[in-house]
Parts: sequence; C-alpha cells; structure tokens
Amino acid sequence: MKGKIVVISGPSGCGKGTVIAKLLDRDSNLKLSVSMTTREPRAYECHGREYYFVSREEFEKRIAAGDLLEYTVYNGNYYGTPKTELALAQEQGTDILLDIEVEGAANVRKAGLENLMTIFLAPPSFEELRKRLTLRGTEDSEVIERRMERAKKEILEKDKYDYIVINDDLETTVDEVYFIINNK
Repeated sequence: MKGKIVVISGPSGCGKGTVIAKLLDRDSNLKLSVSMTTREPRAYECHGREYYFVSREEFEKRIAAGDLLEYTVYNGNYYGTPKTELALAQEQGTDILLDIEVEGAANVRKAGLENLMTIFLAPPSFEELRKRLTLRGTEDSEVIERRMERAKKEILEKDKYDYIVINDDLETTVDEVYFIINNK
C-alpha cells in the first residue's frame, strides 16, 4: 500500500516544525521530506536534516532539470521539495510529511498526487503569532513584519485545505493532527 503524502503548512511561526517533530517522535511510520533552500542555515540547523542548503545556482539547476515537486521564493530565498525522497517513501508505504509554505502547498495540490492530504496549521491569533516569531529570536523586526504581512494573506487560503487545525495548545494540536493522519 502506498504511503500518504501529508502537507502541513501555515504561516511562519505557527508551530509547523514543533508539531512535526512531535509527530515523528510518536510514529515510526512517518518520515519528513527534507526541503531544499537557498537561505543560510540557522545555528541549530544541519544540512540534510532540517533542509538541504544549496546555492542559488544549484537550486536553479534543479528547477531546470525538473527535480522539484514544487518550489517558491520566500523572503528572497528559494524553497522546494525534491521529488526523489517523496517517491521512495511513498513506494515503501511510509507516510511522508511535507513542511511547506502555503504557495508550495497550492503547487503540490495542482500536481494531482495519489494519497495526498493537506492540513493547515493556524495560530490562535495574530498577536500570538507575532509573539512566537519574536520569541524565536532568529529574525529582526523588519523580517518579522514581512512575515506578519504574508501570514495575513496565507490565512485567507486555509479553506483550500482538507483540514484546519488551530495550534493553541501544542499537545492537543499534535493529538489532533495525528488522529487526522491515521484515521482519515
């Protein structure tokens, strides 16, 4: 049986990474599709674990070769999903999680993949989202403001997803997303 492709997306700072990490700890049949990006790694990030960090030239070669399921530009950097890991995991019957932005999720939906499920993870409020972005301490106020403006647009896309989950309590959110993946 082919594995599910589960897209989890939502605005930057809504908790996608934290929810996904907890799901991966809970279920050994889940695998994270590692995205590719041209942005610089954060201090705690490792090439091949959080992202494949590549040059802009390398990313553009991958686009030209058709190696990416989807890609987008976010805050001046490319982000995309390599096709290879996705196909392998799905053939092995492993459910694969894609942590991608709203624009990327729209492109994945257009690809018409089998066993695709989309989940929009939303913050409980814009105030809480701003607080989370600020507490991360990884961006300056100008970048946070750009992320907040983008979040307002992204939230308007939530009804295009199969499921919407409000991340107002981490454990409840993880339980809800886990239930959706395993029972729908």
